[in-house]
Amino acid sequence: MPGALRTCRLTACLIATAALLPPLLILPASGADEAEDQRLQNAFTDAAREFHVPRSVLMSVSYMQSRWDTHPGTPSVAGGYGPMHLVDTDRAHAPAPAPGPPESDGGRADPLAGTAFAAGGHAVQPADLEHAARLIKVPAGQLRTDAVANVRGGAALLAATQRHLGKPLSADPEAWWQAVERFPGTRDVTSATTYADDVFGLIRKGAHRTTAEGQEVTLPATPGVRPHPGPQTPKRPKNVECPPELSCDWLAAPYEEIDDDGDYGNHDLADRPRDQRIEYIVIHDTESTLPNMFKTVQDPTEASWHYSIRSSDGHITQHVRTKDEAWHSGSKFVNARSIGIEHEGFLAHPGTWYTEQMYRSSARLVRYLAKKYGVPMDRQHIFGHDNVPSPTGDSIPEMHEDPGPFWDWRHYFDLLGAPLKATAGPDSPVVMILPDYATHKPRYTGCDGAGVPCRPHGSSAVRLYTRPDENAPLIQDPGRRPDGDESTEDVSDLGSRVSTGQIFAVADRSGEWTAIWYQGNKAWFKNPAVHPTAVGARGRMVTPKEGLDEIPVFGRALPEEEAYPDGVEEEEESPLPYSLRAGQRYVTQSGVGGSYVDRSTFSDTPQPVVLGRQRYYEIQFGHRLAYVRADDVDLVDAGGTTAGPSGGEAGPGGQ
Repeated sequence: MPGALRTCRLTACLIATAALLPPLLILPASGADEAEDQRLQNAFTDAAREFHVPRSVLMSVSYMQSRWDTHPGTPSVAGGYGPMHLVDTDRAHAPAPAPGPPESDGGRADPLAGTAFAAGGHAVQPADLEHAARLIKVPAGQLRTDAVANVRGGAALLAATQRHLGKPLSADPEAWWQAVERFPGTRDVTSATTYADDVFGLIRKGAHRTTAEGQEVTLPATPGVRPHPGPQTPKRPKNVECPPELSCDWLAAPYEEIDDDGDYGNHDLADRPRDQRIEYIVIHDTESTLPNMFKTVQDPTEASWHYSIRSSDGHITQHVRTKDEAWHSGSKFVNARSIGIEHEGFLAHPGTWYTEQMYRSSARLVRYLAKKYGVPMDRQHIFGHDNVPSPTGDSIPEMHEDPGPFWDWRHYFDLLGAPLKATAGPDSPVVMILPDYATHKPRYTGCDGAGVPCRPHGSSAVRLYTRPDENAPLIQDPGRRPDGDESTEDVSDLGSRVSTGQIFAVADRSGEWTAIWYQGNKAWFKNPAVHPTAVGARGRMVTPKEGLDEIPVFGRALPEEEAYPDGVEEEEESPLPYSLRAGQRYVTQSGVGGSYVDRSTFSDTPQPVVLGRQRYYEIQFGHRLAYVRADDVDLVDAGGTTAGPSGGEAGPGGQ
């Protein structure tokens, strides 16, 4: 999130479906004596049989809609409910204003207008809750809260769409491709085809998941189902940088002067990667609705970012060219080396906002950008706004917390094609944080008001204690709370948390507990062998050189004094208020060169980048990243021996 915008829900709705079809025969559902954690699995089986829809199609569509989560009674951004994400059009809001082409200077013409699907000359958008309720002859309210009724409604809608298309209710999943394309009500052909391709890809691969409500659901693999021809590359504005299978638009962030004093906004011209290597991709959530964010990014007095991703269907809008520097992270150093991606959502309401379609669009975009710019797909290079290193000590309390503990990093990296997994045995001196998202549900407060307990939900974050005891005090962050206040369980409090995919050096072990080095302290977390929250990993570590009792830790890697040319004022170093003492170790996944660019004036051309000879190591120092001078540390491998130089040799931009 680039600003402190915290407003009401996103405005996005789906249009009502075509003419109603005759209701289908309703058969009895499973008995009441079924295992409680198999109720949803049995609901899919019963509904598939009742409405003559292949169970694999029904289950895979549901997974793409909700990952089989129910969120009983809680609507999504688009007013959708239940595992089939059936949309209550009375509760959905007006659509977000669509971006215009670049030559219109941010006009509001909708580039998707007129591209909705048609069957028999009529738009078909069947994921309508009221329509589903009429088809299965139950009150609409029941489909909002009852997962079984919701699944039945989704099956009835798929069957109704298939008939509307003039196709038989075939047992062959491949015969349902067009009905699947139409199910989510996607407004453009490219997105709908990609959606259907994901559905059938999941059918081929299969899936198993424990839902947020504790339901065990398994979709057996059907590898013989053939893929459908992919979508044609869509027509898009010339400035858009996007993979061909995604539908993307352009809405320009302005680069212009604000006043006569030389103030300007809302990004900087650059020539990346020629003048500065792009090495980070920062994941944000908006903490606001997309219409508000579109207004923000067009305001030169506000922040900017490169891409926005809509929650309801994963649609992407680009605002700043990737060669230019957006103002998104809270750190000029990180901005100069990164691409910022905003995801429509609120960190305290993951089930309502972090949708599967958004995850998948985002992963496709990040995979495309990582390949284009050579960004390593690990958690020291693809990280959240909440992991951005604070540039100075006094900026730590103002740094942001999004996308928060409910962003599913494990699932996200699976979608990136770079799964997070153990790379060493359980006794390794290095561990990767890797709880099971669905079953790992730490206590949080503050989702619905200060101190109010949050509803239990899967989480990527693991809480840290001062001793191997859940009744012990939490680890404190003196930079975040310089007044001495203690860390809390608030959903936005990062002071005592680590996150999935982050890698740390082991400091100690005691029974089911593991301690890591964290911001200069030994921090404990529960890590039972049966349900581990961390796994063994390989990695190189830094430790202070022999003879040094303590070394400084920085939030940015700046050039040495001699590197600054005449006319460019040296940027003052500002060590962070933490200690890295002798004997402590921190994991590094890359070396970086010091660099600085004085982008503080409006100009027709990019400002020059100052490159230094001083080398640094980027380390996982706490919840956020940090940097140490290479001259201050020895590099040690996981076996305890001194290693050679880390990867990431110096190149354009000091990498």
